[in-house]
Amino acid sequence: MGRGASRSVGLRVRRRWVGGARRLALAVALGALALLLARLIPATPLRELASTSRAYYSSDGTLLRLTLSADEQYRVWIPLADISPRLVEAVKLYEDRWYDYHPGVNPWSLMQGAWTTFSGGARRGASTLTMQLARRMYDIDSRSIGGKVWQVGAALWLQARYSKREVLEAYLNLAPYGGNIEGVEAASLIYFGKRAQALSLPEALTLAVIPQNPNRRASVAAKGDTWPVALSSARERLWQSWQRSHPDDAGRPEHVAAQAALALPLHLRSSRQLPFLAPHAVQAAMRGLPEQSQTTLSVHAPTQAAVERSLQQFVQGHRSLGVRNASALLIDSHTMQVKAWVGSANYFDDDIDGQVNGTTAKRSPGSTLKPFIYGLGIDQGLIHPRSILRDAPTSFGTYSPENFDGRFEGPLTAQDALLKSRNIPAVGISARLKDPSLYEFLQQAGVRQLASERHYGLALTLGGGELTMEELAGLYAMLANRGEWAPLNYTASPEAPAQTRRLLSDEAAFITLDMLQHNPRHDTGRAAWPPVAWKTGTSWGFRDAWTAGVFGRYVLVVWVGDFNGRSNPAFIGIQTAAPLFFKIIDALRAQGLDPGAVARAAPAHLVQVPVCAASGDLPNAYCKDLVQTWFIPGKSPIRVSTLHRPLFINAQGRAVCGPGPGVREEVFEYWGSDMLQVFAQAGMPRRVPPPRPTCAQGGVVVAGDGPRIVSPLQGAHYVLRISGPTPLTLRANAARATPVYWFADASYLGQSAPGKDLAWTPPAVGRYVLSAVDDQGQTDTRELRIEMAP
Repeated sequence: MGRGASRSVGLRVRRRWVGGARRLALAVALGALALLLARLIPATPLRELASTSRAYYSSDGTLLRLTLSADEQYRVWIPLADISPRLVEAVKLYEDRWYDYHPGVNPWSLMQGAWTTFSGGARRGASTLTMQLARRMYDIDSRSIGGKVWQVGAALWLQARYSKREVLEAYLNLAPYGGNIEGVEAASLIYFGKRAQALSLPEALTLAVIPQNPNRRASVAAKGDTWPVALSSARERLWQSWQRSHPDDAGRPEHVAAQAALALPLHLRSSRQLPFLAPHAVQAAMRGLPEQSQTTLSVHAPTQAAVERSLQQFVQGHRSLGVRNASALLIDSHTMQVKAWVGSANYFDDDIDGQVNGTTAKRSPGSTLKPFIYGLGIDQGLIHPRSILRDAPTSFGTYSPENFDGRFEGPLTAQDALLKSRNIPAVGISARLKDPSLYEFLQQAGVRQLASERHYGLALTLGGGELTMEELAGLYAMLANRGEWAPLNYTASPEAPAQTRRLLSDEAAFITLDMLQHNPRHDTGRAAWPPVAWKTGTSWGFRDAWTAGVFGRYVLVVWVGDFNGRSNPAFIGIQTAAPLFFKIIDALRAQGLDPGAVARAAPAHLVQVPVCAASGDLPNAYCKDLVQTWFIPGKSPIRVSTLHRPLFINAQGRAVCGPGPGVREEVFEYWGSDMLQVFAQAGMPRRVPPPRPTCAQGGVVVAGDGPRIVSPLQGAHYVLRISGPTPLTLRANAARATPVYWFADASYLGQSAPGKDLAWTPPAVGRYVLSAVDDQGQTDTRELRIEMAP
């Protein structure tokens, strides 16, 4: 061949190389463009490939419940970052050690698999993790050549569409682990009782080898029997590979511990052993919280277990009294998180309707609302803890409340009236509340489904409305939080409540809690130590027994009763609910589960002042028995006591106008006629002062001897029914046993003895000024408005 021919051949070769290079460049460019387009086209997140279970955890990380997904699988999707790095490495080492480098398909493994398969050797799939995910996503039967080609193409497309981390995360969350268990998180929770992030090396090796042959390696798990040799053998082979890939780990403590653990027999759990804890809390979360794969509740598993155990022991020990059911709710007042939530004594007991959640049921709260009446009274300047209230027969319009025991104790301090749960003093304070009234206060505290205020009237004071345990717990937490109300928090999120509301001043909340801390325990008769601020309640008809209170940083509310509303004389707060309340507190403290709280200092604006013990007013010169009380300057009622007054008494025991021979000065207590009567009924009669004389200085009777109207209330509105109006009760007290003459505007109504009733039916609607006048011309008045209703 000549030189020309040789040059011609060279040109053709160069042209072919150039053409080939151009075609290669074009192919590369097209491939790059296809890859770019694949990445640019919006892709459905891989976590939406399948429905997931819902895993509920306690705040300490304990699994409370794992539900089935919509397709009846145990499958919990978790981010790759939440999976143990040991497990991720073990899966790659066992299934696809070149995963980080290939484009979704490993050509070398495919050629090896094809050669082994078609040369008569053992069948070998050579699937990468991406190929296995593609087979799962697109339901590919890869046992045929066509199926394998489809699987390869799908894997390449999948890897072009998603990142390596996304594909690996999806594989680990969808890998088969035997039976209806899919994904490493569900497998870890079921087989090892822990999350995939916390797996030890032997546990990670165990999970890594199951997906390759779940039917053989995990089928026995569902029966709870001994695990098959196939699983142990596969794990041992992976362990040998692990040691070869980590030669520097030999002799390290973790390596030695793993070696020892791998030498032990396999003991794994099954899905039959999944926990079913805090069932009412989880049930409420399933209904009320956003649906997501994993939810961490505020419930603290050890605390929940302690409360459940105490409650169940209590119910079992009191069955002879007809006690079959109870509920309890424990709140951390600092975070408003629910730490224990027991909706019934036994979730699985159909005889007591155990699946009903007692913490969310509307029930009559009995006297557990009284602390808030006193708190409002303190805040509105009506009382302080040592104010003297009258526990005596009283009518509030047509409403005549009685005490639980049917007795009256006469005058007693506001603190004693609260701790002894006297009804009449509480109603008396409630009738004077304004801006807000008790009804308005409950509305501000988020109490739902209240009827109108007129529907309840003053009966709301004694539990005439209905609250849930959650609502009641929120009210007591408000006291612990210096008068700030906040909603309950059911999740482990430490974020501050988005919605808070001041219901009481800091001073009033502090005083109310301080009063409740003096409440003596039912079993010792002494105030609890460390302090517990608590109150009982009993609904009408003995259907609900309550105790609610604050201890440490916790708020605890317990209820004893029956969900069907059955009446039982044993359902009395102090006799039934209080023992359960303190049983739970004692159990939490004994087990170190009460975190306690720093002693709360009194608000800076609050002071203590001496008052006359008998009257609760600032002492005059004649009151010698003084006590200290909390006092809010500028708000608490301030007046000088007039209960103790001096008289000059001659030798015959009569009062005279001044000193003289045989005359002595004595100090008397000037109680009203109603209180004198109550004292006499209680077997504690008081000495009645002799009548004051009419002296030469004008015969003026000392202020305070005249009548004092106690019914009707000042400024009250009364509704009378046209169909059958009920007469109003008129009553006035006086220090002297003289008749009281009644007038409505200028019309004479009649007379009554001090402390006795006079019935009066208003002739028409409108405003009236009632006057009570004694024989000395001393007068007390009341203004009221009368309305008519059908």
